[in-house]
Amino acid sequence: MLELLHYCEIRNNIFQDGRFFKANPWGTYQSKPFAAMSSDTRKEIIMKVSVIGTGSMGRGFAARLVKAGHSVGLMGRDAAKAAEVAKAVGAAAVGASDAAKADAIVLAVPYDNAVAALKALGDLDGVPVIDITNPLTADYMGLTIGHTTSAAEEIARAVPGALLVKGFNTVFAEVLASGRKAEGGRDVPAFLASDSADAKAVAAELARSMGFAVVDAGGLGNARYLEALAGLNIYLGYGAGLGTAITPVWLPLAA
Repeated sequence: MLELLHYCEIRNNIFQDGRFFKANPWGTYQSKPFAAMSSDTRKEIIMKVSVIGTGSMGRGFAARLVKAGHSVGLMGRDAAKAAEVAKAVGAAAVGASDAAKADAIVLAVPYDNAVAALKALGDLDGVPVIDITNPLTADYMGLTIGHTTSAAEEIARAVPGALLVKGFNTVFAEVLASGRKAEGGRDVPAFLASDSADAKAVAAELARSMGFAVVDAGGLGNARYLEALAGLNIYLGYGAGLGTAITPVWLPLAA
């Protein structure tokens, strides 16, 4: 939490000198009591979030983030589709220059398109980028890279200024869209891996605001395991016939 407050203090300084909002008309930044949180006095941080991608995951993230109160900009290769999806979920369709000015970016495009999508935004130095991609084979039953690297690490190398966070890649689109909890009323976990404590704190705040249970999955190198876990989840959902209303959950043993 201290990392998040430090990050937001830095962002507030940027807001105050006018460099953030000049070319960024969508939404406003604010802080307000978070009624959904019960036991602590933590404030909800309302952020500007750019979602890159208009498929089922991009649409799902935009809808959940809007519902959580964030100011959401949606961008896709097809501007007309982006405008249509944005209107449907209450977001704003934005171009590359505005998308790059967000507090955080959700990368919701196929892995093969991920680097090009980020580079199209221009300078992302210091911007948290939440990578939800998985490097899947054409039949979705395997990974194209792994063991010694990951999609997230390759993206980080290609776009070195961005602060990469691997997260939400084990969440099916159906789970994201429904907002349902796991069995027993448990929040669906969001595994977050990053080498940047500040970026991970931002991703964690967004995850909690959407109702996910945050699981700190360590450094970005652990994206190798998260992407493999996503591969298993996809096999169980499709190959083993369990369906896509499932989520991986780690549980402690009963006392």
